Amino acid sequence: MSQKNDEKYIILALEAMQRDPNLSARAAAKIYSVDPRKLQRRQRGMQSRRDITANSRKLTNLEESTIVQYILDLDARAFPPRLRDVEDMANKLLADRDASPVGKRWASNFVRRQPELKTRHFRRYDYKRAQCEDPEVIQAWFTLVENTIIKYGIVASDIYNFDETGFMMGVISTGLVVTSVERRSNAKLAQPGSREWVTVIQGVSSEGWCAPPFIIVAGQYHLSTWYEDSPLPHDWVLATTENGWTTNERGLEWVRHFDKHTKPRMTGKYRLLILDGHESHLSVDFEL
Repeated sequence: MSQKNDEKYIILALEAMQRDPNLSARAAAKIYSVDPRKLQRRQRGMQSRRDITANSRKLTNLEESTIVQYILDLDARAFPPRLRDVEDMANKLLADRDASPVGKRWASNFVRRQPELKTRHFRRYDYKRAQCEDPEVIQAWFTLVENTIIKYGIVASDIYNFDETGFMMGVISTGLVVTSVERRSNAKLAQPGSREWVTVIQGVSSEGWCAPPFIIVAGQYHLSTWYEDSPLPHDWVLATTENGWTTNERGLEWVRHFDKHTKPRMTGKYRLLILDGHESHLSVDFEL
C-alpha cells in the first residue's frame, strides 16, 4: 500500500497512538498508510512544516489581513506604500502588544506571500512634464477623485487642497521702486547674502477658506524673539527643521493642525484632502 503524506492521516495516526498506548508508531503508520519515520518524528514533538511556517510569522492572520487591506486602500487612493511603509505598519501592530519588530526582509517576503500584492517600479516626474501627459491618464485621476467623493458622500465644502510653497530668505522679488529720472537702466537692489529656506503649508477649501498657515524655518530651536511682540496671528504655527524643508515629522504635525482647524467646520461626515506625492505625505503616521 502506498504511503500517504497528508497531514490529516498523520494526525489520525497520532490520535490512535494516544488512545492506545500499546500501539507502536510502526503499526500505526501501517494502519494509516503514512511514512513511519515521519510519524516517529512527529511523535517526538517535531512540528509539521505548516505549523513551523505559521509560528515563524510575526503577525497573526488577522493582522496580516488588516495590512493587506490597508495597502489595497492606499493603492486605490493613488498612494501605494513603499516596502519600508509596510514594515512600519507591521511594527506598529507589534508594538501595540509589546512584541519585537520584524526583520529587514520581512516586508519583501510578506508581499511575495500575498496573492493580492506585488511590487512595482515607479517614476517621479515634475509638474511641467505632468502637464504634457496623455489626457486619458489625467482623466483617470479625476475619475478617482469623483469616485472617492461619491463613495464617502463628501460635500463640496469639506474638500481641501494641500498647498506647500518654499521661499528663499533674502531673495528679492521684482517690484516697483522710486529712482532718479536720470537713470537709464533698471534699478538694482543689493542682494542680501542669506539663503535660508522657509516652507509654508496651507490647506485651502473648495470655498476659498484657508486653514492657518504652518511655517517651517531652518533651525533646531524656537527663539523667543519669534513670539515676543510678533505680528503673526496667534493661530499661525512656527516649526523648525534642519534645512527649512518639510519632513515626515512636520508633515504629521501639519495634518494634526489641519484637523484641529477644519473639524469644527465639517458639514458632512468625511473630509477630502488632496495632496501631492511628497514623501512626508506618504508616511504611515500621516496616513493613519
